[in-house]
Amino acid sequence: MTNNTSEIKEIFLKDYTVSNYQISTVDITFDIFEEYTLVTNVSKFVKITSDAKNLELNGEELDLQEIYINNKKLANNPLSNSDIYEVSENFLIIKNIEKYTDENSAFTLKTIVKIDPEKNKQLMGLYKSDGMYCTQNEPEGFRRITYHLDRPDVMSLYTTTIIADKTLYPVLLSNGNKTEAKCFEEDESLGENRHMVKWEDPFKKPCYLFALIAGDLEFTQDSFTTMTGRNIILQIFTDAKNQSRIDHAMVSLKKAMKWDEERFGREYDLDIFMIVAVDAFNSGAMENKGLNIFNSAAILCDQKSATDRDFQYIEAVVAHEYFHNWTGDRITCRDWFQLTLKEGLTVFRDAEFSADMGDRILKRIEDASYMRAGQFAEDAGPISHPIQPQSFIQIENFYTQTVYEKGAEVIRMLQTLYGKENFRKALDFYFETYDGQAVTIEEFLFSFEKTLDIDLTQFKNSWYFQAGTPTVKITDEYNSDEKTYTLVVEQSCNYPDKTNNPEHKYTNYHFPLQFGLLNQYGKNLDLGEQSDILEVRKQSETFVFKNIEEKPLPSLL
Repeated sequence: MTNNTSEIKEIFLKDYTVSNYQISTVDITFDIFEEYTLVTNVSKFVKITSDAKNLELNGEELDLQEIYINNKKLANNPLSNSDIYEVSENFLIIKNIEKYTDENSAFTLKTIVKIDPEKNKQLMGLYKSDGMYCTQNEPEGFRRITYHLDRPDVMSLYTTTIIADKTLYPVLLSNGNKTEAKCFEEDESLGENRHMVKWEDPFKKPCYLFALIAGDLEFTQDSFTTMTGRNIILQIFTDAKNQSRIDHAMVSLKKAMKWDEERFGREYDLDIFMIVAVDAFNSGAMENKGLNIFNSAAILCDQKSATDRDFQYIEAVVAHEYFHNWTGDRITCRDWFQLTLKEGLTVFRDAEFSADMGDRILKRIEDASYMRAGQFAEDAGPISHPIQPQSFIQIENFYTQTVYEKGAEVIRMLQTLYGKENFRKALDFYFETYDGQAVTIEEFLFSFEKTLDIDLTQFKNSWYFQAGTPTVKITDEYNSDEKTYTLVVEQSCNYPDKTNNPEHKYTNYHFPLQFGLLNQYGKNLDLGEQSDILEVRKQSETFVFKNIEEKPLPSLL
């Protein structure tokens, strides 16, 4: 991204290309001082495409101090036309990279940059707020921390070392498991009154899931025993004034962990799960791997000041961010056009969790009301867009109810069409096949096609590629002589062509229609072997029910 409006351009899904490079490991060190922070990044690259000549890394507002390739220092301040490397406002370009690669097309790049988190008013990347350091890297904040391939399809193993003043910043957190901690008394090279903590994440992740916290925080600790008997340490860090208000969040976390095991077979993978809930965090909540960060308003409550609705909301949002561990972290998006792949799926999962924790019927009414009030209006207005947009100028504009809530309801349709058991089989295939990968909506839907032997082409083309809300008209007729009851289902859509794809033509929606037939006393009529799910694919479809002894009253969902 850039602040130079002359360089702003529209980005298209059709132009996606695989990265020329992958980064196997990132060993990153933060040396935090009050005036600045030094970030040393040692990354191991592998060149994927043989015709790639240069390495172009994203970077914004970084003061490059030193650069090394394979432990050899490159010249400082090269000319703009240098054949070694160039530094611009938004990129570091290393030229003729093939001369640095080994027989496996690999090389190691080390950069040292100086950043000023206190002056970072974009609140993306690493910033300082209210005396503590926080990160927010989704979608493209990591480029404000260090030079990197800031794209979600580059997944790496991270080792993070944080060094800071022990008095000002006694708590130093990052992703993964803590592997080392020491202070000035043990290692004088750290500097007087400074300490160091090292974290290692054994699971690959994209850089937008990287997190760092440095501050003076209190924490509450509990534990959870997984379905295979592993003991997981649970910690929630807060400002000291809020420590008494985290009990409900801890209970909610443990409920979510147990539910995800029972419903989807998803066990937590690290040795520790941490939540940081602070006033200084600029967003609502972020699912960084193993280190979820919340604004305190989104997670803290007590009986004196919160309503029942507040408690329900906190339970849901804690679950949502935790569920991202599998639907977003372990399996992530190939590119930002696939945003609904992690957000729509996780919203569906947290809605199912809330329904199981409370009243399923009331939860569905609440979700439907929210869709009608917000998402329907969004789909009918000037910002109407498909669940999977085909282009964007700034991806931040697509964190919308369409991508989140409509995306979740479309996934719910799959469960309604094929049943909970088959839905679970398809998701098991998805988790087992794509674990540790950055994938697409097509690969998610393929998991259903492969597992259930179905074709979801129409489903994908109608729901993921089209904007707008379909209208369904239903008429009925009862024939007392033949004892038949007929339903005619017609669909239409005021379709705004927002696909930016001239080859796309309007597709009739593929959707389930759940129904029941009631007699005059409100009792369900026996439908025999007839399913209570009608599968609608055409503009007009007719469904005939036989052996109906009286004119029924239809109940349609």
